[in-house]
Amino acid sequence: MKISYNWLKEYVDIAISPAAVSDLLTNIGLEVEGETIFERVRGGLRGLVIGEVLTCERHPNADKLSLTTVSVGGAEALQIVCGAPNVAAGQKVVVATEGTQLYPADGEPFVIKKGKIRGEASMGMICAEDEIGMGESHAGIIVLPADAPVGQPYAEYVGLSSDVVWDINLTPNRADATNHIGVAFDLAAAMQIQQAQKPNFRRPAVVDFGKIAKATPLPIDVQIIDNEGCSRYTGLVMSGVKVGAAPAWLQERLKAIGINPTNNIVDITNFVLHETGQPLHAFDYAQISGAKVQVQTLAEGTAFTTLDGTERKLNAADLMICDGNGAPLCIAGVFGGKNSGVSEQTTTIFLESAFFQPTQVRRTSLRHQLRTDAATRFEKTTDINQTLYALQRAALLIAEIAGGQVASNIVDIYPKIVDNPTVQLSYKNISRLLGVQIPASEVQQILVALEMRILHENSEGVLVSVPTNKVDVSREADVIEEILRIYGYNRIESPTTVSSVLAFSTRPNSPKVKNLVADALSARGFAEMMATSMTKSSYFANTALAEKLVFVNNTSNQHLDVMRPTMIYSGLEAIAHNQNRQNPSLKLYEFGKTYAQFSQNEQLQYQEEQHLSVFMTGDFAPQSWLQTQAAPTNFYHLKNTTEFILQRLGLNPQDLQAHIIAQGDENTTFAYGLSLQRGKQIVAQFGRLQPALSQALSIRQAVFFADIHWDTVLKMIEKNKIQYQPLPKYPAVRRDLAIVLDSHTPFAKVAEIAQKQAKKLLKDISLFDVFEDKEKVGEGKKSYAVSFLFQDNEKTLRDQDIEKIINDIINALDKQLQANIRK
Repeated sequence: MKISYNWLKEYVDIAISPAAVSDLLTNIGLEVEGETIFERVRGGLRGLVIGEVLTCERHPNADKLSLTTVSVGGAEALQIVCGAPNVAAGQKVVVATEGTQLYPADGEPFVIKKGKIRGEASMGMICAEDEIGMGESHAGIIVLPADAPVGQPYAEYVGLSSDVVWDINLTPNRADATNHIGVAFDLAAAMQIQQAQKPNFRRPAVVDFGKIAKATPLPIDVQIIDNEGCSRYTGLVMSGVKVGAAPAWLQERLKAIGINPTNNIVDITNFVLHETGQPLHAFDYAQISGAKVQVQTLAEGTAFTTLDGTERKLNAADLMICDGNGAPLCIAGVFGGKNSGVSEQTTTIFLESAFFQPTQVRRTSLRHQLRTDAATRFEKTTDINQTLYALQRAALLIAEIAGGQVASNIVDIYPKIVDNPTVQLSYKNISRLLGVQIPASEVQQILVALEMRILHENSEGVLVSVPTNKVDVSREADVIEEILRIYGYNRIESPTTVSSVLAFSTRPNSPKVKNLVADALSARGFAEMMATSMTKSSYFANTALAEKLVFVNNTSNQHLDVMRPTMIYSGLEAIAHNQNRQNPSLKLYEFGKTYAQFSQNEQLQYQEEQHLSVFMTGDFAPQSWLQTQAAPTNFYHLKNTTEFILQRLGLNPQDLQAHIIAQGDENTTFAYGLSLQRGKQIVAQFGRLQPALSQALSIRQAVFFADIHWDTVLKMIEKNKIQYQPLPKYPAVRRDLAIVLDSHTPFAKVAEIAQKQAKKLLKDISLFDVFEDKEKVGEGKKSYAVSFLFQDNEKTLRDQDIEKIINDIINALDKQLQANIRK
């Protein structure tokens, strides 16, 4: 929200600098995020002064130039070469002295420098309108009245002043500060309490409203059909209105806060909105059929063309302002209609000021992507008891600026009057919550400054009446917060002692486990990525996930309309982004969540799961002097990484059941891969993604993806106990075997049999070669080259001990797998 310093000064006497005001606003909870200088004329006419032409002669070396001497109030007159045809001695003119930067109406800024023109020195410039941005005329220089004081800054002479405009970070609960009067009110209270000043705070008076009424009223009837959507509706008709440009002061106020002027009627409604916080709307009275206004909802899909020329399909929950025939005129509290707005031909208007239900306005605003100033005020909740005041304030301005007169009785439909809430305030609780003893007299002074009327008081506390513009103040703690804001956060002393308690986190500590895995993967050359949890529903059209999608109303990025049900597309988008920037070889990982909805007992339920995703694509090892050919990433690189993650967490992949993922109708994710499971629980799935998935994002190479179910992993390591043991004192012994068996036998079966025979003595078993040859090993056979590492923690193993274990393993392999030892 933008707040103008000059505008604030209309409501409160400010005796401190803009910088001090900025600090004070931040200290009372209206955080100033940014500050800009607004200038009606670029450059603020800085460096321009009023001068007097003392002499004016023809330039000796140019017929169309004049050589002048000009006094600007200094000790010596300036010699200036001027090309204007109307320059003459005795004139009061506008002079740009040396070093002044000019901002012409057309062209780039330039700096006035001392120089020579056709051989004669020129120490400044006598200016025309277009040369200083004050107009477009270049017929001649500006000639001022004879009484213009020489040496006075031209900006001061014409009354041009700059303005400081602040960007206020307004929290949702501060509906009372969505306008200049609200901010000025808080500022006046803070100046009074914190700085012991007596600022004169004032609201524009509306006591003269009765003077602008017309004797013969025009008819207008208002009917509220939807009482839940509209709690109060006020309005009146004004005739004799002349639509045209707003006066300069009004345009300047709006331009300062970034609003482009439209016409005097629309500008007045915008001005009152930013002055009081109450949105208004002006209708062309001639467009209201039957002189009747109806506040209602319309049928689903009703077409309505808004002021921007866009035809929109209405929702059945959109609150509308309609005419006597039920034709829509305006989306209530959001945006006007194209055919009912004020135009240059309008002479009679119907002015509306109402209170619309905040939630309904917000939903309509988001639904139609219309984030207007009016909608943002209504959704924060306006002051229902200020609608009439704002209406009268706008009517007075219209009468003053556009020449209108009130031509109807005021319509004020207010069936359920909202009174000021009362709150019992205890002095003891103020001290308890704030940690500081504020004298009762100062508490009461703050309450008075906040216009919280004291209804009853005693030694223990007071009963206060809270203004309805403070919609979030309904409890004692809320009133105490208001007191603290005005008292001053910085006046609360920090405690000199620090108290702490012992805290025990549950095991496993998820953040620590994530950091452990992240550090390990980063050390292996992986880069962590973080993607948004929202994605496109179009990715899942005609898939099994389509029915499980959780849709969101994303107003800023409409194409991201669902919470992601899988981590796949987040990684594919990152890969596509990098691929398009000549970075095709990637190793990425991401911790994130997936979302789904499902029906249980005829009720809609939502599911949120944690995952760790790993992506590998391109070359695993780049080409170098050591490796003359690049090594493309393959399935086994991903398998090794997945097993490494599980092992790093103390889990043994061999303890899990491995299921082959084959391409089929039910598998739309992997071209091939493995699923590691503990019973029916999936721990991890990994493999090569279906080419169709990556090709949909124009990825031209194989992508390998691992999905580790993080919630399942955390449950598995929850019962793991950290065990420590001394380093072995005795040496390990390695033996290698070449085992010939059926080609369909997995290595995991060999490892399982060997472990049962060697028991604790077998410390490691690894497969270092696979050989297949029909002539040498036989049809349907393959040879595993397996390494066994034996070690006893109690003694040195002897050859006969090793031979016995090896023979037991060979016999078991022969018996269970019909395996032979290749020699």
